[in-house]
Amino acid sequence: MPSDFHEIRFPLDVALRGSGGPVRRTEIVTLASGREHRNSRWADSRRRYDAGLGIRTLDALHAVLGFFEERRGRLYGFRYRDRVDHRSGPPSRPPAPTDQRIGTGDGTTRIFALAKTYGSGPDAYRRAIAKPVAGSVRVAVSGAEVAAAKLSVDSATGQVTFAADAVPPPGAAVTAGFEFDVPVRFDTDELTIDLAAFTAGEVPRIPLIEILP
Repeated sequence: MPSDFHEIRFPLDVALRGSGGPVRRTEIVTLASGREHRNSRWADSRRRYDAGLGIRTLDALHAVLGFFEERRGRLYGFRYRDRVDHRSGPPSRPPAPTDQRIGTGDGTTRIFALAKTYGSGPDAYRRAIAKPVAGSVRVAVSGAEVAAAKLSVDSATGQVTFAADAVPPPGAAVTAGFEFDVPVRFDTDELTIDLAAFTAGEVPRIPLIEILP
């Protein structure tokens, strides 16, 4: 990510009660026959969230207000925890080093990029993971876990680098398990807070949008 990204996570207690998920852009043309022609405008999905649902107290509102000001509204990106989709496998279990295939060894390549695949078969979707959680990444080569001392992980880019004496051999499956955050930014430069409505149970709208790597 460029310098307009802050490696800091949005307040976790608020994020875990927020709402949102992936968005795709599909163009649909209805032909004279009544049949449809559908075309995907985006190669990758883009996630949108509303963090307002997670704000239950004035203290939480104050924390988000401070976070917004420090990010200068839409200017700087930051990390966001998606409660439903923040692990290489199901959210109910810790990451395993064989969760996701991230490449195949050729005896030379030392750097592999983290990714998560959704679905299976020819239509599976592969998503680049740019913001792994530091210390959470586990890697395996041909099913055998690689010692942490034999690799390094860049938590700002999602790249895994093997040591010179641990390069995956030709044909070896390189897999990884990890936790990750979503790189996002505020999708507004204005936060309108009505305290009368807030104390009456109405939550403010705080839109966030994913920054694609």
